[in-house]
Amino acid sequence: MESPSSQLGTGPEEQILVNPAPKEDEAITEELIDETLSEEVELEEIAGIEEPDITEEEIRAKEDEELNVEPLEELEEEIEETREGLFSRLRAGLSRTQAGLIGKLDEMLSIRKEIDDNLWDAFEETLIMSDIGVGTTMKLRQEIEGRLTKKSLSDPIAVKTTLKDEILTTLKKAEGSPLSLDTKPFVLMVAGVNGVGKTTTIGKLAYRFRKDGKNVMVAAADTFRAAAVEQLEIWAKRVGSDFLKGQSGVDPSAVAFDAIKASHARGTDVLIIDTAGRLHTKTNLMDELKKIRRVIGRELPGAPHETLLVLDATTGQNAIQQAKMFKEAIEVTGIVLTKLDGTAKGGVIVAIADELNIPVKFIGIGEGLGDLREFKAEEFVEALFLTGKETLH
Repeated sequence: MESPSSQLGTGPEEQILVNPAPKEDEAITEELIDETLSEEVELEEIAGIEEPDITEEEIRAKEDEELNVEPLEELEEEIEETREGLFSRLRAGLSRTQAGLIGKLDEMLSIRKEIDDNLWDAFEETLIMSDIGVGTTMKLRQEIEGRLTKKSLSDPIAVKTTLKDEILTTLKKAEGSPLSLDTKPFVLMVAGVNGVGKTTTIGKLAYRFRKDGKNVMVAAADTFRAAAVEQLEIWAKRVGSDFLKGQSGVDPSAVAFDAIKASHARGTDVLIIDTAGRLHTKTNLMDELKKIRRVIGRELPGAPHETLLVLDATTGQNAIQQAKMFKEAIEVTGIVLTKLDGTAKGGVIVAIADELNIPVKFIGIGEGLGDLREFKAEEFVEALFLTGKETLH
């Protein structure tokens, strides 16, 4: 008897076996067999970017720190807050970036009485140190200089006011539309390198959909990292989602294939497919992601309906390089920028908006389930620039 390739878990006590792709589907089956990506390649260095040397134990420990959640039934009272309360949480989540960017900008402007070359040099340094990037910083300076009148040259504070407007204009270009869940099943593919918070993001996305009354299935197509699969299964169970995983080492696209079949059979509203997170400079990983997308599209035309790339804000400009590599390989439709609460490098979101032409769908501003927020440019800029004891009107 042939061993099943995937398992569908509906809870801590039930395991349902899901058979591999049907043999009569010659095109897909032959591809799944012939192109199995079961071999790991040695780490290589491209463009000066290296994958951190992280052991399975370290990965598990890092994910455990992000698993501070409770079962869905115990979270029903979360999160019905006022607009002011939600905005306060956003401000708190951006506090380090605000201190690193706006705080230093205020300090720099307060000691100057006019706008001169020395001010512009300090201005550029402040923005670049906040990971807005050299190219984007120079664009912002050019736009601000073009807007300043002769009268405002004696008012350094005008630089900050105009900067706020220009950052808002830039971020609005990256403000994506909300996820449309009209298609059933709505297939969401999630990509990103190891350590960016991808597993946690998937858990929080599943929670959002479950709170909206959707039936959710999470499929683990990273079949070579048992620790990652285990953590993803914990998240799925805690938020009340179905969970499908493959046998260790099985072709990831076979798991995706089985997940499409299972989601059809179960009437799933939203299917979230996790993918491997090995180094973004590895050619075999990009080929693997392309293959998963290809197989999903053959089984369900038009799918995946969204492909989200998870980036870690604490990596600053390195996140830009990661995004460019993924963008070349697969059709990324949206970005999730995580860990904004843990860094002063949140200015990278401005560079993302300026350089990548990919919508920012969600931002992570804390460890709570409600701290994965839809990105709204105006709300973000207000929270970033608001200082002292002002209130949002």
